[in-house]
Amino acid sequence: MIKTDELRFDDNGLIPAIVVDAETDVVLMLAYMNEESLKISIDEGRTCFWSRSQNKLWRKGETSGNVQNIVSIKTDCDNDTLLISVVKNGPACHTGADSCFFNDIYRDDTEPETDFSLDTLHEIIEDRKLNKKPGSYTTYLFDKGIDKILKKLGEESTEIIIAAKAGDRTETIYELSDFVYHAMVLMTEMGITPDEIRRELASRHTVKPENKDNA
Repeated sequence: MIKTDELRFDDNGLIPAIVVDAETDVVLMLAYMNEESLKISIDEGRTCFWSRSQNKLWRKGETSGNVQNIVSIKTDCDNDTLLISVVKNGPACHTGADSCFFNDIYRDDTEPETDFSLDTLHEIIEDRKLNKKPGSYTTYLFDKGIDKILKKLGEESTEIIIAAKAGDRTETIYELSDFVYHAMVLMTEMGITPDEIRRELASRHTVKPENKDNA
């Protein structure tokens, strides 16, 4: 553990703060802190930054409700950048996106796919329910209960509609992925397995084509 007076603030008294999701390690946003906002963040356990454009303190979520509960704060080897791990309560970006970083400049499409499946995701979610991990967003959802899970599903449905209506294919994929994740959290909460979903879908596939309602 280092002391905050060992941190290297710039000439304006600021230090960059990279905020990441404690559950996924996805980078959510980059903001700046001064000594006062860092102290507030530590004391309150929620992110507070210094707005360079408005020249004042701002607590993340003070108007939107999208607060970030801090799990840990680390510094780099030079003590001039902060890495803040959080459990987020809503999107990090003012656009409504979960992360501020969603515009591709370059992507290596030759990179092989990772070994991942929905069954693997279901196993991870089940483990978070059985062996609760402090700071885990999935654990947070289970602790809050079904009403919170259903609320998130509703929010993700709306974000899918907005992205699809705008014709934004990349954002639609992103929001669909969020929806699938939250749907699997609901499945786990209710004891529903992927095999049960597969069986239900398979039963629909065998319905005669003329039955349009079940096609």
